Amino acid sequence: MIIENFGLFAVTALLLNLTPGNDMLFVIARSSSQGSRAGIISSLGIMGGCMVHMIAAVAGLSAIIANSALAFSIIKYIGAAYLIYLGVQSFLEKKNQLQINTSASKISYQKIFWQGVITNVLNPKVALFFLAFLPQFINTKSENITAQILFLGVWFNIGGTIINIIVALLFGKIGVWLSKSSNFVQWQKRITGGILIALGIKVALSSKQ
Repeated sequence: MIIENFGLFAVTALLLNLTPGNDMLFVIARSSSQGSRAGIISSLGIMGGCMVHMIAAVAGLSAIIANSALAFSIIKYIGAAYLIYLGVQSFLEKKNQLQINTSASKISYQKIFWQGVITNVLNPKVALFFLAFLPQFINTKSENITAQILFLGVWFNIGGTIINIIVALLFGKIGVWLSKSSNFVQWQKRITGGILIALGIKVALSSKQ
């Protein structure tokens, strides 16, 4: 099984998973208000929700690739444009702090887990991201396209879960200080924004060959 530019995928996936989004903010809120264990359980719930998006992406992209090379090429172009848009948005965003609710009421770990699942499943940006990001690294000329998509999705999901667990441990201890660190937030936005724009441009240009 040959993955297109796997090294680039791994680095980009790492940086994207490091970027604060709805899922990470949920983990931060739970860790800050109820401790690291609650944040870890939130991370596992988000992992479960992400599996739903991943399975949908595997089924949808596999069907598209099997039936229409043109449709898949269009998806790649749209995906490239979407990645560039996310990168530019990251640069333009003016937030210098993470807005989290540190006074969230304490609830059972079971409810926290399912809140994590629902938070991720009901986030349309996650589904859109899977459809924009994964196709850029699929080698349509090799066999086992479904296996490629599944492998990339699992890698991204596990990497994101590990990062969320680390975040849960950190914010369980120093959440208030870290959420107010402008250097931390600015570093996240600039690095990730640059990577997204570069990836989108690379994909758009390589698609013309």
